[in-house]
Amino acid sequence: MNFKNEVGAVILRIIIGIIFFVHGFVKFQGGIENIAGWFDSIGIPGFMAYIVASIELVGGIALIIGLGTRVVSVLFVLVMLGAIIKVKLAVGFLGDGKMAGYELDLAFLAISLFLAINGSKLLSAGQLLVKDKSTAGTHKTY
Repeated sequence: MNFKNEVGAVILRIIIGIIFFVHGFVKFQGGIENIAGWFDSIGIPGFMAYIVASIELVGGIALIIGLGTRVVSVLFVLVMLGAIIKVKLAVGFLGDGKMAGYELDLAFLAISLFLAINGSKLLSAGQLLVKDKSTAGTHKTY
């Protein structure tokens, strides 16, 4: 990926990381038991609220620092697909006046899918932890 695309990917990674972190944080702060009850009421096992909120919270932090970008992004894609299909699709693209539609969820899904496909190495903690495979086995001679 060229430098301009990489800068764009970093911006997307950090912003979507912040968004998901805040969503996960609010779920725990506002009473995860309430979210679990709501999940039950719409036919999703209540324990999934803990899983979704944890993915959002921990995954958000991971994206902000650039750790496991592709794996976390795939998890975000799955979360957004679940939200769109199970909750938002019924109220339409723009919503029904009582609940927002799935337009924003679709944007989050697209950003997450982009990051799952392309990753983001610039300003990434993952790059500090993983040896660059392109230079593995090469020796510099002076």
